[in-house]
Amino acid sequence: MSRRPSRTARVLAPALTATVLLTCAACSDDDKESDTSAIGASPVAAGSPTPADRLTEAEARQALITETDLEDDWTRVKDAGTWRDSLLVGKVDVADFLTAKADTADCQRLLDGLYSDALLGEPSGASALTGFQEEDSRLLYQVGSYRRAGLDTSLAWLKSLPVTCDRFTATDSAGDRRTVQVTETSLPDEGDAREGVRVTVQGTSDGNPVTLTLDVAAVRVGADAITVTAGGLDGDEDDSVADAVRAGTKRLKDAVS
Repeated sequence: MSRRPSRTARVLAPALTATVLLTCAACSDDDKESDTSAIGASPVAAGSPTPADRLTEAEARQALITETDLEDDWTRVKDAGTWRDSLLVGKVDVADFLTAKADTADCQRLLDGLYSDALLGEPSGASALTGFQEEDSRLLYQVGSYRRAGLDTSLAWLKSLPVTCDRFTATDSAGDRRTVQVTETSLPDEGDAREGVRVTVQGTSDGNPVTLTLDVAAVRVGADAITVTAGGLDGDEDDSVADAVRAGTKRLKDAVS
């Protein structure tokens, strides 16, 4: 598939990305080891019920995708959980919501959730994540166990964002303004429920205009879910997100079967 920028854009992108994306301390997992020792997972939350059908830590790790599940030249990195994108930091401008100020909170939750990798909220049970890099694009894949009611609420919230947060501005602590746009995307018909959006953030880095594009997908399988966030300054990664959704849903189903 072809969706890469021109050679000139490729030359400029690394320099811009160095200031927009905080440096990931991880190096590529060159040895392509088959185990998941470098991938973090969290235990079942204290006080949460642990029925036999609840996702376990081992199953969460088993449900993670690998490079072989993705097209193109994605390479797994060791500590994707440290990734943070400074363009996502900012306070939503309430003036954009003259007739529905409650929507401000939804848009702030979107930015904060993307920055903290907790778009669906904190899992109530086991969770695991892994990440991949291809040139200046990144793909973060997460799997976790949630309370069913909260998960359904989060998916409904995600579905509403193209309407409630279709276009707004955010300002960081230095006074720099970013224009954010949210649009609906289609996903493969996988899992029990699914929602997808594309988030574009237009801002500046070192005085240069930049646009961060993130394709986001969430798929529910029972009370468990996978979340995929992929993109960067190179443009959209919708095809890779679709690959991750297909492979990830199957891996999650196989893990808990």
